[in-house]
Amino acid sequence: MKLKFPGRFFVTGTDTGVGKTFVCALLARGLEASYWKPVQTGFVDGLDSDAVREAAGLDAARIIPETYLFRKPLSPHLAAGIEGQRIDIERFDLSGKPATLIIEGAGGVMVPLNEDFMIIDLMKKLGVPALVVAPNRLGVINHTLLTIQALRGAGIDILGIILNQVVNNDHKDAIEHYGRVPVLAQLDILEPVSPQILKEKFNELFL
Repeated sequence: MKLKFPGRFFVTGTDTGVGKTFVCALLARGLEASYWKPVQTGFVDGLDSDAVREAAGLDAARIIPETYLFRKPLSPHLAAGIEGQRIDIERFDLSGKPATLIIEGAGGVMVPLNEDFMIIDLMKKLGVPALVVAPNRLGVINHTLLTIQALRGAGIDILGIILNQVVNNDHKDAIEHYGRVPVLAQLDILEPVSPQILKEKFNELFL
């Protein structure tokens, strides 16, 4: 599918562990974009920014440092509380950041940042469109439609959906029909992963 991506957009998911970071690496490589993960939890198991930098072959200057880093692999509000912190949504700002930027969220759109705000509020504050990553498995139609509904309710533009892990055209057709949002691509498991392989896959899918 030939697609013109905006300069900045937010990659969110229908859940945690759905492949957002892999999709970010694919898009960062293909678009020659910078990458920013505003909130990272569970960093002792490795940073998503390091995974994206290595997989996409990005220069370190194209990795924007995390605004918040927490040790425990928990919802941000819980991970912050354990460390005696509170995430301040006013600290998230796009000023001074690259014009071509992929922003990766933590988990799905309704993940809490603090007692008042969720990831969807961060997306709205940044004012960029959303790209939704969903695992192509049983339940994906429901989870994706709920995410679409939440984004629309918040007035956030939706670029489209990327279905990850397997190809299932029945799921694709249902999401496009009921959600009225395009499925931009379906991805199989891609192994091995290298900058060259990601570039080739991006060109195959989007050029």
